[in-house]
Amino acid sequence: MLKQILGFSSHKTNKIIFALLLVLAYSCSKSKSSIEDHLVFRYNEHRNISSLDPAFSKDLADIWGTNQLFNGLVQMDDALNVKPAIAKSWKITDSAKTYTFNLRKGVYFHKHTRFGSDSTRVVRASDFQYSFNRLKDKKIASPGSWTLNKVDSFYAENDSTFIIKLKQPFPAFLGLLTMKYCSVVPKEIVEYYGSDFRSNPIGTGPFTFKRWEENIKLVLRRNQNYFESSPDGTQLPYLEAVAITFLPDKQSEFLQFAQGNIDFVSGLDASYKDEILTSKGTLKASYSSDVNMIRGPYLNTEYLGFFMESDLSEVQSKNIRQVVNLGFDRKKMITYLRNGIGIPANGGFIPKGLPGYDSTIGYHYNPKKARALLNAFKKETNITSPKVTLTTTSNYLNFCEYIQRELQKIGLDITVDVIPASSLKDLKANGQLDFFRASWIADYPDAENYLSLYYSENFAPNGPNYTHFKNTIFDELYEQAYLETNTEARTKLYTKMDSLVIQSAPIIPLFYDEVVRFTRKNVEGLGINATNLLDLKTVKKTIIQ
Repeated sequence: MLKQILGFSSHKTNKIIFALLLVLAYSCSKSKSSIEDHLVFRYNEHRNISSLDPAFSKDLADIWGTNQLFNGLVQMDDALNVKPAIAKSWKITDSAKTYTFNLRKGVYFHKHTRFGSDSTRVVRASDFQYSFNRLKDKKIASPGSWTLNKVDSFYAENDSTFIIKLKQPFPAFLGLLTMKYCSVVPKEIVEYYGSDFRSNPIGTGPFTFKRWEENIKLVLRRNQNYFESSPDGTQLPYLEAVAITFLPDKQSEFLQFAQGNIDFVSGLDASYKDEILTSKGTLKASYSSDVNMIRGPYLNTEYLGFFMESDLSEVQSKNIRQVVNLGFDRKKMITYLRNGIGIPANGGFIPKGLPGYDSTIGYHYNPKKARALLNAFKKETNITSPKVTLTTTSNYLNFCEYIQRELQKIGLDITVDVIPASSLKDLKANGQLDFFRASWIADYPDAENYLSLYYSENFAPNGPNYTHFKNTIFDELYEQAYLETNTEARTKLYTKMDSLVIQSAPIIPLFYDEVVRFTRKNVEGLGINATNLLDLKTVKKTIIQ
């Protein structure tokens, strides 16, 4: 009825309704008192949480949840430096193959009746031995078992000393140990709950599990026995509770934020990006007095990939692959399609922010050179109308259509095929797509994680090399980097490898993503990091007068 009265199309009607709801919600937020909830941090998880067992913390939603509940030997700070967690110190010996961790005293698991009369107990090195064995257990089938692939053995030397021996040196190993998969869990609680440990988590983290109504709400409470303190000696965390809701779409989530019902929104969604941001990526004046925006590099490279074993002449041609790389303006794409959020990928596959990144090795918009390469391809193959199909999901259709239009101006016909994300994932892994959209978010903050996508022994579906790129020199450098313990020398190897990939052009890097976070003005201490990890132990909320 509303769209009939207004005489607008469905799309325009939806935008107007959303705008009206925002005005109402935002005005309501001005008068809402927050005195009673300044110790509770509220956010929405539209992707839902599937498990609170760290052995299954594969998706970001699960990682955010388990990060509040569990700790490992080490942790990553916002600058991607590895810092002590339950291990107070460590030493690396035996040509960088043996890691000896010394555990803190006085780290306790959360309270539970299974611990006996004291309802809790101290963490011992044998708990890490149990947790790592559980991670490797094929019956458990943890998606994080790969994190220990380079480990030869591990054992508790005594209650406070845990030793890990690697098969060969691996410079990124400490970074791997910061992943939530490697958290410590108590044997007696895991064995008591079995598979239901996913919804009855007991860890050592800054918050304890209180209640989980799946698809509705998750509540965590302050851990009174948490072992970490602030620089001034105040015990962490500051908050008394964390409340997480599960509204399934980003538009509803943003409405709740505008109304003041949640304290934090992560990411930039098409449903509200034009509402809150200018085209230059800054907060609009209507929000700047009540909302903070935090942004920084994100270890995520968005790209298009060619399947190098395709039978298509266009895909096999380096000229055509370079035509696509040269044929569109990445900066313009970021400005108009992402409101300036993101870094144009004019370097290699390694994103800005990681050692090994080099802004000079990539492609820049050059339509003249692209046309020359396209004409060379036509002359060599006698194909007068070259064409290729680009497969994507609906979420990235606008990017692919932009590239399609730009390349059509040059003379390359791109057909865009939209399929469900699950289908794209399966077809990409099994080499059934000639040209596809993809992204790679770092599992751990080391460029080796990105370059593993081009190592020939990692061909999909048995590894992440979805393009089936193969280069003998690249493989030799990749293996050499494993044995290089000098950080500067290893970084140079990473850049050489990245340059080799870009020269062969099995991929078209689009942009290096950015983490974008919006908070209410009364939220303090919420940092930002390139892995987009949510850490709430240092967050405070002030009372709004």
